[in-house]
Amino acid sequence: MLKKKSIDKICIAVAAAAVAVVIVFMKGESLGIARMSGAPEYEKRLFDDSRVHRVDIEIEDWDEFINKAPEEEYSVCDIIIDGERTEKAGIRAKGNNSLNLTEKYGHERYSLKVEFDHYVEGGSYLGLDKMSLDASFQDNSYMKNYLAYDMMSAMGVPAPLCSYVWVTVNGRDWGLFLAVEEPEEAFARRVYGRDHGKLYKPDYMSLEDENADVALRYTGDEVNNYENIFRNAKFDIASNDKKRVIEALKNLSQGENLEKYVDVEGALRYFTVQTFVVNLDSYLGPTGHNYYLYEENGRLTMLPWDYNLAFGTYSLGMPQPVNDAELYVNYPIDTPYSGEVMMNRPFFHNIMKKGEYYEAYHMYYDQFLREYFESGYFETRVRKTAEMIAPYAAKDPTAYCSYEEHAEAVDTIENFCLLRAQSVRKQLEGQIPSTVKGQSEDRSGFVDASSVWIPHMGEIADLK
Repeated sequence: MLKKKSIDKICIAVAAAAVAVVIVFMKGESLGIARMSGAPEYEKRLFDDSRVHRVDIEIEDWDEFINKAPEEEYSVCDIIIDGERTEKAGIRAKGNNSLNLTEKYGHERYSLKVEFDHYVEGGSYLGLDKMSLDASFQDNSYMKNYLAYDMMSAMGVPAPLCSYVWVTVNGRDWGLFLAVEEPEEAFARRVYGRDHGKLYKPDYMSLEDENADVALRYTGDEVNNYENIFRNAKFDIASNDKKRVIEALKNLSQGENLEKYVDVEGALRYFTVQTFVVNLDSYLGPTGHNYYLYEENGRLTMLPWDYNLAFGTYSLGMPQPVNDAELYVNYPIDTPYSGEVMMNRPFFHNIMKKGEYYEAYHMYYDQFLREYFESGYFETRVRKTAEMIAPYAAKDPTAYCSYEEHAEAVDTIENFCLLRAQSVRKQLEGQIPSTVKGQSEDRSGFVDASSVWIPHMGEIADLK
């Protein structure tokens, strides 16, 4: 028979254990403990990409919204997702060149931003604060963003969730779009937990400026030197937050203490996919933008965004377009642009200068090719997705292309990627030069890309 003191001790121990369990349950994320059911509800619902969802927009005056779309001002609307209504959401058109050209050529199919907490504090769709409805501008396949984010996720890179949606406006069919989780509060909590760091979207105000901060170059300790980063902060930031970013950029620029100031492994995985998809409207191209920058405890991570001009389609519609499939299928993975640009991209260049990181980069590329392409996963992914969206692409009333052109674009992007995988494998094995300089001297081993006509994926001429 237990004595009273023993019983008291047991009761106290049990009570303490119960309190500990409650604390872990409530504070587990901040302690680095992942929840067993950590996926937010919106991930399991809207971003189940095994089917096409339905998004109904109810807005008082859609014609007025379209007329004012280029102003990118929010209007109030109700959003019904798969039958579940969220009232008083904010909606506006989005885009840079795509927005201007959509207006210029008299189209009304704008990409849209939906902000659930714009008019209602704390408003959300099952925890999601903001999403985009991507119109697949210059993308007849409807797959560029979808595949790029899928590749990033496959390589362990935190990427926005996405799924296909059929959009209606006031009961009228509007078209097939890609719903994309915007990297803001919900994204940061999903990926990094409640006690997440800071998030930025560096972007230029004018491409004619130097934009050294968008290129993530250190240009001194003055905060004003980094206006293109800090004015695009997604959360409130203080002076200490800015100091941490500048300190990290300083060490990145000097190539010192990289693992302390940069998520090197994440960068290598990110650039594996980034160079594969040949997105020249990005950090590795002349514009240097279209990425998110995450900072936590003074350490920087680059995150993916915006791939409608990837897969070698950036030059289409430019004054002197380069529709050279052979060039882009065999694009070099080690110096993915001219030396002048690469020297000014320290987040790539200064990491790759370290021999052990360069070797790890090639190791990740080998893994990516084996698991994503050579296993047959990619072809299955494309075919299943194409079959799923085909009925919607066929009836899309605002599409930029015909259904026949859509089907041709799907075949083209699939063929491009499979040939690209062959070329990268040869680059890794030394059969094809993996640098711009090397390829300028020897193209004899190039993979034959004569079966690819890049404009089939979508170009500005489709708008006319």
